[in-house]
Amino acid sequence: MREKVTVLGAGNVGATTAHWLMTRNTCDVVLVDVVEGVPQGKALDLYESAPVSSASVRIVGDNDYAATKGSSVVVVTAGIGRKPGMSRDDLLKVNYDVVSDVVKKALAQSPDAIFITVTNPVDVMTYVTWKATGLAPNKVFGMAGVLDSARFRTFIAMELGVSPKDVVAFVMGGHGDAMLPLTRYSSVGGIPVEKLVPKDRLDAIVARTRTGGGEIVNLLKTGSAYFAPGASTAEMVEAVLGDQKRVLPVVAHLDGEYGQKNIYVGVPALIGKNGVEKVFEIDFTDEEASAFQNSVQGVRGPLSVLGL
Repeated sequence: MREKVTVLGAGNVGATTAHWLMTRNTCDVVLVDVVEGVPQGKALDLYESAPVSSASVRIVGDNDYAATKGSSVVVVTAGIGRKPGMSRDDLLKVNYDVVSDVVKKALAQSPDAIFITVTNPVDVMTYVTWKATGLAPNKVFGMAGVLDSARFRTFIAMELGVSPKDVVAFVMGGHGDAMLPLTRYSSVGGIPVEKLVPKDRLDAIVARTRTGGGEIVNLLKTGSAYFAPGASTAEMVEAVLGDQKRVLPVVAHLDGEYGQKNIYVGVPALIGKNGVEKVFEIDFTDEEASAFQNSVQGVRGPLSVLGL
C-alpha cells in the first residue's frame, strides 16, 4: 500500500508540490484547502494528467481533514503569499493564525506524521508548527535551504555555463536577506567554486541568492515563486518516505548546535524516515560565524513579536 502525503493549501506552491510528487510516483496525495472546489478541481486536473505523464499514484482534493487520515507526511503551504513590496515578516501574524489552525487539524488525523513547513516566514512558521503540534522537534522541519541552495547552484551554473547538476552548494541561516550562502563549501564537478569564479562575480551571485525570492516576486508582480519551491519540497518528502538519509539544508531545531537553542533555522541535516535525524555542524570562519549569528537574530525577532 502506497504511503499518503497531505498538502495543506491548494495555492500555487501547494498544487505545484502535489504535481511534483505525483510525477515522481512517490505517494498518494491529498490536497486540502478551505475554499470549496479549489482543491477538488486542481486535484482532478492533476489526476487527469496521469495517463500521459506515466503517473501511477492517486491524488484527491478535499475541504475535509478526514480525507487526510493516516498521512505519513504533512506539507504545510497554507497561508498568504508575498506580494510586491511585502517582506516575509509582513506575513507574520496572518500566517501565524493560519498555520496554528491547520496543523492542529491535520495532526488530529495523522498523529504519527512528519510535518514539513513551507509557509513564510518559514523559519518562524516551522517553530509555530512545532509548538502547535507538540511533536518531537525532529518530526517538524521546514523547507528553505533546499530552495535557496537550488537558486545558488543555478546562478553559479549560469555564470559558468555548466549543468546545475554538477554544482554542489548550500545555504544556511534564516530564509531571508541575511541568509548565508557558503562559497567555501561550494564546488563544480569537485573543483572549488572560488577557483572558478572571480570574487566580484561570486559576491554578486551571493547577493542575488539572498534576494532570489524577491526577484521573482518583482517579475511576476502578482505572486511569488512556486515551481522551484514545489520541487524542493517534493525532494524533502521523498527523503522521508524513502528513508534516503539525504544530507539537505533544512530549517531544523537547534538544541545547542552552533551555540543556539530553542530556535528553528537553516542548517545541513540528515533527513530520513524519522525526519531530522542529525544536524551537522560545520566549521565557520569568524566572518561566517558573525553572519550566521546575525541571520539567527533575524529569526528570533519575529518569534519575540509573537511571544514565542
